[in-house]
Formats: sequence, structure tokens, C-alpha cells
Amino acid sequence: MRILMVEDNTSVSEMMSMFFKKEGWEVTYVTDGNDAVLTFNAAPQSWDLILLDLNLPGLDGMQVAMKIREVSKLVLIMMLTARDTESDQVLGLEMGADDYVTKPFSPITLIARMRAIYRRAEIANGTIGPVDVHEEFDVVTSTMKLNSSTREAYLNGQLIQDLTPKEFDLLRALAGKQRQVFSREQLLQLVWDYEYFGDERTVDAHVKKLRQKIEKVGPQVIQTVWGVGYKFDDSSVNGAD
Repeated sequence: MRILMVEDNTSVSEMMSMFFKKEGWEVTYVTDGNDAVLTFNAAPQSWDLILLDLNLPGLDGMQVAMKIREVSKLVLIMMLTARDTESDQVLGLEMGADDYVTKPFSPITLIARMRAIYRRAEIANGTIGPVDVHEEFDVVTSTMKLNSSTREAYLNGQLIQDLTPKEFDLLRALAGKQRQVFSREQLLQLVWDYEYFGDERTVDAHVKKLRQKIEKVGPQVIQTVWGVGYKFDDSSVNGAD
């Protein structure tokens, strides 16, 4: 994995360098938000994952994420934040982050989550050949069609714009089992590939952002099952069979 770590705390970078070296990962460190954008833009295809601190000199982490997303929708962004409020986490996801880890964190936990998020995004960031526009959809409901090769989702024929890798994976997991109720723990395991390292608020924040994108093209198909989790159900949507 090729990582760009944006962190102004040198002790954190030095600590993590030992773990990255053990994993055999290639890492470049920068300490300033402006430098992060310049480094990324110099070779956008060179990076698999951006490990991004929220509080930075120059541009802050939110601004850096937004500028990176203007260049690449597929590179993974994991935020490191000392802020632990839902609004900050949702804002980070809205700026383009795929996941976040709250400081202080365990290096072993961070490595596990980085490994998991990268493994789940290998198809999106891998060497996929030219897209066949006639390729069949692999998830089809009464109103929704998803193509995992092109990473596209359509609601009643309308493309849901700007889905991040994690948002697409979340939608595919839910739509692939229509009307089945998933707990947050199950979704963490299915979408993020970790069970014990996860924060359930990650799921809530991603669902909130995914719903906002769905509502731009049609009615809501992701429902909350209070006290349990979420499910995909388009049986009552206009246009459903």
C-alpha cells in the first residue's frame, strides 16, 4: 500500500512509521495542509490511501480532503481526529473521507482498519479494464440497479452521483439483501471488514451521507429500524413492481 500521511505531530508519525515498515507499506510524510495538496496533486495515481489529520497548519484536514476529492473520487481518505462529535464526523465524510479514527488510537487498531478499508476498495482502485457499458448489473431491485465493476448505482434509471467507495459498498450490502435488517455491527463487518475495531457512528454517518445523495435523484429506500439498524426497502416506492 502507498500511503500519504498528513500529520503535524512528529511523535505520532514516528510511532506509526515502525508499524508501516513492518507491514511493508510505502509512506510519505507531510506536516502541512498546503504541502499535502501539492504532494498529492503532483502524482494523484501514486497513492492508495491518505491518512489525514484534521488539525493542520495551512489548510485544515477538511479543506485538504475536499481538494483531494476534486481530483480523485477513488483514493481512500482516512481522517485522524481528536474531535469526537457526530457533527464533525459527518462533516468529515461530507468532505470526502471514507473513514475516521478518533485520537488517541491504538496503532494496531489503526493498521487493522487501514488494511480493511484498502482490501474492500481493491476493486475500485485496482487495474480494471475498459468499462463495458452493456455489462449486466449484479444487484437489481424493483427500483435500484448496481454495477460493481463500474461502481455505479441507479435509482429509477437516474445515476446516484459522487458515491464514495464506502458509500457504494454500503448500498450494495443493503440492496443485495432487500428488506433484511442489518445491525450496525453487521454492517461494520460487511462493509469495513472489521468487527471489534469499529465505531458504530461510522455507519450512521455514512448512511446519513448516502441518504442525502439518494434523495437528490429519487425517494428514500434506506430505512431505519429503530433499536436494530438499517434495511433497504423500495417496495412502497413509485415505480416499484
